[in-house]
Amino acid sequence: MDLLLEIGVEEMPPAVIQPATAQLAAMARAVLDEKRLGFAGMNTYSTPRRLSLYVSDLAERQAEYGEEVRGPAFEVAFTEAGEPTQAAVGFARAQGVAVDDLEVKETEKGRHVYARRVSPGEETAGLLPGILVQIITGLNFPRSMRWESSGFRFVRPIRWLLALFGPEVVEFELAGIRSGRTSRGLRFYASQEIAIEEPKHYVAAMRQAYVLVDPEERRQTLATQMANLSVEAGGRVTEDLELLEEVVNLTEYPTAFLGRFAPEYLQQPEEVILTAMRGHQRYFSVRDGGGRLLPVFCGVRNGPAEGMDTVRAGNERVLAARLADTAFFYREDLAEPLPARVEKLKDVIFQEQLGTLYEKVFRLQYLCHFLSRALGLSHQHTEVLSRAAYLAKADLVSHMVYEFPELQGIIGSYYAARAGERAEVCQAIREHYLPRFAGDKLPRSEAGMILSLADKADTLVGYFCIGLAPTGSQDPFGLRRLATGICTILIKHEIVLSITRLATEAYGQYKALGRPSLSLEEVTEQIRSFLLSRMENMCQEQGIRYDIVNAVTAVVSDDIFDAWQRIHALADLAGQSAFAQVVTVFTRAHNLSRQAPSQEVNQDLFQDPVENRLYRFFQQARAQAGACLKAKDYRGALQVVAALAEPLEAFFAGVLVMAPDTAVRENRLSLLRSIADYIRNIADLSQIAA
Repeated sequence: MDLLLEIGVEEMPPAVIQPATAQLAAMARAVLDEKRLGFAGMNTYSTPRRLSLYVSDLAERQAEYGEEVRGPAFEVAFTEAGEPTQAAVGFARAQGVAVDDLEVKETEKGRHVYARRVSPGEETAGLLPGILVQIITGLNFPRSMRWESSGFRFVRPIRWLLALFGPEVVEFELAGIRSGRTSRGLRFYASQEIAIEEPKHYVAAMRQAYVLVDPEERRQTLATQMANLSVEAGGRVTEDLELLEEVVNLTEYPTAFLGRFAPEYLQQPEEVILTAMRGHQRYFSVRDGGGRLLPVFCGVRNGPAEGMDTVRAGNERVLAARLADTAFFYREDLAEPLPARVEKLKDVIFQEQLGTLYEKVFRLQYLCHFLSRALGLSHQHTEVLSRAAYLAKADLVSHMVYEFPELQGIIGSYYAARAGERAEVCQAIREHYLPRFAGDKLPRSEAGMILSLADKADTLVGYFCIGLAPTGSQDPFGLRRLATGICTILIKHEIVLSITRLATEAYGQYKALGRPSLSLEEVTEQIRSFLLSRMENMCQEQGIRYDIVNAVTAVVSDDIFDAWQRIHALADLAGQSAFAQVVTVFTRAHNLSRQAPSQEVNQDLFQDPVENRLYRFFQQARAQAGACLKAKDYRGALQVVAALAEPLEAFFAGVLVMAPDTAVRENRLSLLRSIADYIRNIADLSQIAA
């Protein structure tokens, strides 16, 4: 028979619904497996007001449970003639089996008798109340609520519980709610209780009550409706999977409609219109065949098409008011050129202990000059950067950013262009907040990339200066996000840069103003370690083993891009079949080399051909790997040194490293130290798990 569980709740935030349904399925599988209950399939459904579990063909009884119990030794259980002793009879009786059913098996302690007990499974119907309670109480949420006297917590208050096994109700009580066979339809359209006779009727019955319980059905319904509506308007709805997912999880019975707004509002920057539509009203934009924005939008109402003209008119009025506001903000902002706004930053606090945004502007200019020199940029680029840094934060005192903070940088680039600034300056202003989160696009221009680095480094070092580094899972200032952004820029733009030097330059600007409460050494070490940890997380997200990462960061910890290259080169080598043997032999060499007095090798003290052969191979490898290292070809360098594994193995097999003769022993150890120290120029292979 099929099992249906529906947890009816007050409206959940859209962001928690998908993780909750994934948890629900995982928890159900785990509990049913634990209870030895087989099933043919499992589906989860969800809307803002319900989380549902559907298990098809759930077994009506547990699978039998068999276990073997070890009894006395064979010699104790049976006589020499093979007759059972009282020990065997008593053991069989205790286990509920016949003496003839006892088995004899060999164990590490000799032959023993075994009894195999088979426990019949219980009926599923009797187990389900406890199972469903266990599933529901096992769900976890980032934030949960307590609303009744028992103290039970859930993402939102539970208002009903529907639980059916076939046609029968699974009776249980949780948080003061007794389970039954009724659900609820769409609020205001089918608010009455909906009786479900059997699980197989659930989806259809809820559809009649204006609830599409399957999010995929809502997704496809919406996509089809909006595509058809936008074609009628002479365009195509803009694909926005993130917004579509949000709307799917905000509605139970979505119906799309087409609205319009006055064409004159298109004179504003496109991003302003899109922000007003998408961020605040969750409307989808529509573009013509050339990609130009049309004065139409697709909205979504939670309900059927009934009264859609009224719904459309109301939404058009709301958007018209929004766009009228943005048009006013835009005109007001343009009345004062962007450069004139910089002085107003004197009145805006960046951080209470770190001063104003006006002070930050000049720190940005300094860091941009430093980065320009460090990266060897031309004087022309430096001028662009200086101007972009000066204007980068000016839009923060504009009407538009006050109303729409997400437009910072973007609207500033428009205002800079209207003020006659160079295109390179405008682009750098637009890009300097990128990337804003993991997976976000990166600055495309050189100036935007450097200004972004400077801005993030200044903020990061500033907060570390005053002891506000993230602790544990707490990161109220988003510093981990900034650090990941710095690492991503350094890696993707292939920038070789000393983290210590960057942090030192940024620290110096705060020091000049008397801001830091921590020393330069403390801050630079914390920043270096912090950025390194973010880079390590990025590697682990790509599936790179932690020991591979540790092998590189043990020798390179101040250059993110360089470490990244080495890690990926070593990860490639680790995928080869002979890698384990390479690690083993190099780790042995590394461990022995610690006893070497120096790296000086005297060939006259070699007593065996394998010593000469290893030394010769090492000299050749050092020359070849050195050329690779100079060219930053770490894959090539690792392949060269990996070839040393064979002569090293022959060396260990052919000579006694710890020879009785002190001079010979120390010479062999020095040879191993020379090899181990050279390999550490690339990575510390001793950090890798065998």
